[in-house]
Amino acid sequence: MRRPVFCSLLVASGLLALAQMMTPTEAAAEARLALVIGQSAYRTVPELPNAANDAKGMAELLGNAGFSVTTAPNLAQNEMRQTISDFASKVSASGADTVALVFYAGHGLQIDGENYLVPVDLDPKREADIPLQGVRLNDLLNTLGALPTRARIFMLDACRNNPFPALSGAGHGLAIVDTKAGAPGSFISYSTSPGAEAEDGSGIDSPYTTAALTIAKEPNIPIEEVFKRIRVAVAQSTDGRQIPWESSSLTTDFKFFGGDGSGQPSSVPGAGSTALASATRSVDDWRNELRGKAPKAAYELVISDDTVPAYQAYVELFAQDASAPRMRTILERRRQMLAWERAVAINTRASFEAYLANWDNSDLAATARRLLLRVQNRNYGPAATAALPAPLAVALAPTCPCSAPSTPATPVNPAVAPIIKKRVDDTPPKRRVDDAPPKRRVVDTPPKRRPPRDDIVVERAPPPGPPPAAVMQGIGIGVGIGLGMGMGGRGGEGHGDYRRY
Repeated sequence: MRRPVFCSLLVASGLLALAQMMTPTEAAAEARLALVIGQSAYRTVPELPNAANDAKGMAELLGNAGFSVTTAPNLAQNEMRQTISDFASKVSASGADTVALVFYAGHGLQIDGENYLVPVDLDPKREADIPLQGVRLNDLLNTLGALPTRARIFMLDACRNNPFPALSGAGHGLAIVDTKAGAPGSFISYSTSPGAEAEDGSGIDSPYTTAALTIAKEPNIPIEEVFKRIRVAVAQSTDGRQIPWESSSLTTDFKFFGGDGSGQPSSVPGAGSTALASATRSVDDWRNELRGKAPKAAYELVISDDTVPAYQAYVELFAQDASAPRMRTILERRRQMLAWERAVAINTRASFEAYLANWDNSDLAATARRLLLRVQNRNYGPAATAALPAPLAVALAPTCPCSAPSTPATPVNPAVAPIIKKRVDDTPPKRRVDDAPPKRRVVDTPPKRRPPRDDIVVERAPPPGPPPAAVMQGIGIGVGIGLGMGMGGRGGEGHGDYRRY
């Protein structure tokens, strides 16, 4: 009876030693789950053939990268919501070491600052129908964000043009979603910049998915570097018309494929992606970085970084280059979308008025006016009517003229933060000596009304003659007439006395 126990101890000791010899990656291998949605067969607008192809290609890539893939093509609204709920259940059951990835190809819409995924049965007659018929992107992000996972990755090839004629007031592209505002551990990638429209492409896949299928296969590349390379590749293939964008709050390193390209999990807890991503540099830093470089090399560096300071420095230093006008357009749109994000997040009368003061003619101006009408009747307190904070005023400022490098990077629009020049004579006037306060007027109060005097009735003896009944009747008539006339006379006298006062 002792030998089996002894053998069991030997086996357990061997397994423990083997676990200690394993690399951190092998010991902490995470589960990988992916949901791939391809919306192609829209019922009320033309189909998107490339969306189905994009979903098929990404499902194959993710399967090779070690993901357990759930494919869900052509979902109606209820089906999309149920599919997201089922996927969240799988992620929750998989445990905290799970990497969850969602790839979406299809139409996306921005309504009132909210982004929506478009089910194939969506048939809006007005913009107010979208919240009822669409699926909010934030619902997807929040559903997975509430689960304890190692990482959440969202790839959205959903910024194509708006195909619904009833939604003429909708803004172009999608609004900014900052993953740093939610739960940490998220990564979101758009197929193009916020507020811009992506191309469907002339091949079987969109430019974004085409680049992703090629670059993500490269072994041992952190996810941030993968999407920087995707951004450069898409910008080159579209001649700068489309530039992907992403936001990251990842706290662990993630690679689609390991060092041997086998698709084995290669994320290590604590290997911070935040350390891999460089801090945002100032315009001066980028001027120093780009000065002396060839325009093409500088262009690729700036596109790879995809920040406002980088674009600002480029358009200043390479104002005569052929790509400068396009880069200036990108810079202006990025500033505008950042301002729009802040206006919607603050959601006050002051924030929308500040946005309209700078971009009254933009595609989002009609939406800003509509949202302004919604909030202008709120009961504001003293704090809400105060001046806007400085960071908001700076963020809302439009791009400064970029022809002169000496121009400040972020000018403040006078409409938002006016500059008040103090005049030389702006000193408070001295008080004159004779400016004594006027004397208080004494108002005579009317004297109290005197009380009326008591009426005195004098009874006289009746004259001789008539019988007692007649005498009594005469007395009654006389007294009545006398009293009535007497009282009336006194009353008139009293009124006369009151008018004199």
